[in-house]
Amino acid sequence: MMSGELRGTSGDGDGSRARETHRLVLPEHMNQDGFLFGGRLLAWIDEASWIAASLDYPHCHFVTVAMDRVEFHHSVREGTILAISSRRVREGTTSVTCEVNVRHGRSEGGRPIFSTCVTFVNVDAAGRKQKVR
Repeated sequence: MMSGELRGTSGDGDGSRARETHRLVLPEHMNQDGFLFGGRLLAWIDEASWIAASLDYPHCHFVTVAMDRVEFHHSVREGTILAISSRRVREGTTSVTCEVNVRHGRSEGGRPIFSTCVTFVNVDAAGRKQKVR
């Protein structure tokens, strides 16, 4: 599987699918102290959850409106493989919320690094909210 490629897994019975992607932390992703830039991880989370939502709702045009919390549980060093898992947890009239979990990706159940919920709103070409269904 290529870095950034999403893979779907079955959900927990609510119709959602967990989708997972992997990222390799490279030298250009590091800050001045040798740790992964937090903003880089947030961009990967935003991208992975947007792709997951867009695959679940292929007719929608989503924009990110919220990330519920930003709290890093562990630092990340160069060479780390990250697993980023996204799963829809809420559907509103015009919005979809995905739960995102990031962990060390070398083993199942790897050490958790970050988790959050990302909310997207479906918009038309003028940026006005549209129903997701």
